[in-house]
Amino acid sequence: MSNEILTFSLFLTFIGGMLALDLGVLNKKNHIISFKEAGIWSGVWVSIALIFFILLRYNGELVHGIFSIADLQALKAKYNQPFLIDASASFAQNLDTYRLNLATEFITGYLIEYALSVDNIFVIILIFSSFSVREKYYKKVLFWGILGAVLMRFIFIFLGAALLQQFDWVLYVFGGFLILTGVKMLFDGDDDGPIEPSSHPIVKFTSKYFSVFPKYVRENFFIRKKGKLMLTPLFVVLLIIEFTDLIFAVDSVPAVFAITKDPYIVFFSNIFAIMGLRSMFFFLASVMHLFHYLKLGLSVLLPFIGAKMIFHHWLESVGFTNVYSLLVILGILGVSVLASVLFPKAKTEV
Repeated sequence: MSNEILTFSLFLTFIGGMLALDLGVLNKKNHIISFKEAGIWSGVWVSIALIFFILLRYNGELVHGIFSIADLQALKAKYNQPFLIDASASFAQNLDTYRLNLATEFITGYLIEYALSVDNIFVIILIFSSFSVREKYYKKVLFWGILGAVLMRFIFIFLGAALLQQFDWVLYVFGGFLILTGVKMLFDGDDDGPIEPSSHPIVKFTSKYFSVFPKYVRENFFIRKKGKLMLTPLFVVLLIIEFTDLIFAVDSVPAVFAITKDPYIVFFSNIFAIMGLRSMFFFLASVMHLFHYLKLGLSVLLPFIGAKMIFHHWLESVGFTNVYSLLVILGILGVSVLASVLFPKAKTEV
């Protein structure tokens, strides 16, 4: 337990330090993020995630403090891990198998979360456009949105892990939900349109229970008028983005639980993807229309993950490991991106 607390604390300290560096040192002033700057930061976060993958591959036992075969067996039972413990092999050999499985779980979960974030980005673009947010304030809204997302994912993930440990049938509920979500996404197609600000439930809620100033006041979330503290429309947009992430978490968190029941790996993969989401937003916002088949790919990806959750016992019995899951996921995403490049939309449809 002490290793888990130490690893978790170091991870949160690192994430907090990176956010503080980003907001407090590198970007004190609001500005429009260029395509080049977004690309650099996207590369930075992907590189950090890959470094973390390497750390898990060669030192993964430090997360839970595994120092004997008994520790390994206890962890396998606790999180219902699919990796095999070979009684004829040495502890070092079994430990290497565990490290490989842990690292594969992380990178697969990270890839799933990153892929699902693309759809989230499209919705955020619609929100900013519908609420007429100035582009130079995007970064600040997304920064605070990420902090809220980290907290919500923490609650979702560890609550979900506790439920899975107590009730096995929850896994089947998650799987069925992902299949239905994928089917719905397939038939919804590209019907996403502008959001009507006045009819949004968050707008109605804040207008009913809080004092909201009628117009934007630069980058301020709050303003004081005649001694009364009021919310600005920019803060309302932030609440809408948090609400949107909450909805997306209902899809993405169960999807990663299809790969691993270890809540720490689920959390690590989710947070690394979320941290890269803001940079990816600015990087992809202007070119997302080029990957018009990616949403179709996601509508295939979610049912695959859901089916994996429902039939996990059978898949484990036939040796369908997470390495195969990773290859299938890469294949689905690769085909959807390649199809988008080979069969672009007509200019009139863009």
